[in-house]
Amino acid sequence: MKRFNKFNQLLKIILLLLFILLTNQAKSARIKDIAFVQGASTIQVIGYGLVTGLNNTGDNPQTFFTNQSLMNMLKRFGLTIPQNNSRVRNVSAVMVTANVPPFSKAGSKVDVVVSSIGDATSLQGGVLLLTPLSIQDGTIIGSAQGPLSVGGYDFSAYGSRISKNVATTGRIPNGLILEQNLSTNFVNANKIEIVLKEPDFTTATRIQTAISGLSNMKDAVATVDAGTVEVKIPSGSNNNQINQLIAQIEALQVISDPVAKVVINERTGTIVIGGNVELLPATIANSGLEITIQKQVLVPQPAPFTIRPPRPAESAEITAQEEKNAAEPLVAVPPNATVQDMANALNALKVKPRDLISIFQALKEVGSLQAEIVIQ
Repeated sequence: MKRFNKFNQLLKIILLLLFILLTNQAKSARIKDIAFVQGASTIQVIGYGLVTGLNNTGDNPQTFFTNQSLMNMLKRFGLTIPQNNSRVRNVSAVMVTANVPPFSKAGSKVDVVVSSIGDATSLQGGVLLLTPLSIQDGTIIGSAQGPLSVGGYDFSAYGSRISKNVATTGRIPNGLILEQNLSTNFVNANKIEIVLKEPDFTTATRIQTAISGLSNMKDAVATVDAGTVEVKIPSGSNNNQINQLIAQIEALQVISDPVAKVVINERTGTIVIGGNVELLPATIANSGLEITIQKQVLVPQPAPFTIRPPRPAESAEITAQEEKNAAEPLVAVPPNATVQDMANALNALKVKPRDLISIFQALKEVGSLQAEIVIQ
């Protein structure tokens, strides 16, 4: 009987240790997911180009740099057109940007982002013409081209307009093709630096502890600051051994301690709340005001036996509607709450996502929102 009780106690201890281990694993992350090796980061590229094929939504004919770019492009094909005779609305001048991964080789494909710099109303249905992209020093590393994918629309007719998201920015998957290899130097003075994506003293110290647990690395790791951990490479290591060491470091599991954040995208009205965000008690009163302007064109019929043509007359009907909501108490979310508890507390406000953006900013001002607000 005593052996059976001891076995039960031992089994409970083992289950408790397994539960703690699984809990720590659920909160841990690989070093490669929260940090990167200095010198092995992405490279930003930029270029200027033209988007064609727009359905009369391009830049205005009076936009001089678009016309100049169009004339210069046509000269390459042996066409000479006077600039004052240009009346196209299917072309837009754009800026093309991309983030190229490190160690990319010639022939690699990268997504690009295209944004209008003129007065185009929409890039939907457009095609980017061959555009060279360069790095900071002006070196051209590749060219981008292809049809745009726009996550919105913008239509207008007879004074009425309907739009969704931003239609003057698009994306071309695999639009950039590299023409040369990108080489970087990540070993300096026989050392490598692990740079945290989100600087934090607690996380940096945990990374140092994890790397020190590797063989022959006990005294080779030091925390420089909240965002940098310095690692000394064992003497006599060749390139293959250095790469293996970096691979071991990247695979280590570390419990990160991120800052509580609320990310707000005002363009799309999207709100993302981190799991460690806390709300203190607060009372909120919200009311929304919607104004609608409806344009009308009236064409009166002429009197009988007259030759005067009808004269259209314009009028507008303006309506305003205010949505009034009673003051709602925002209860505090307990520290051990789930994401659903946070959603229930916000749903009690019964407001739209656009209104939640202003509410979050006000909660931050009064000190009820225990998190950092990031507006994109």
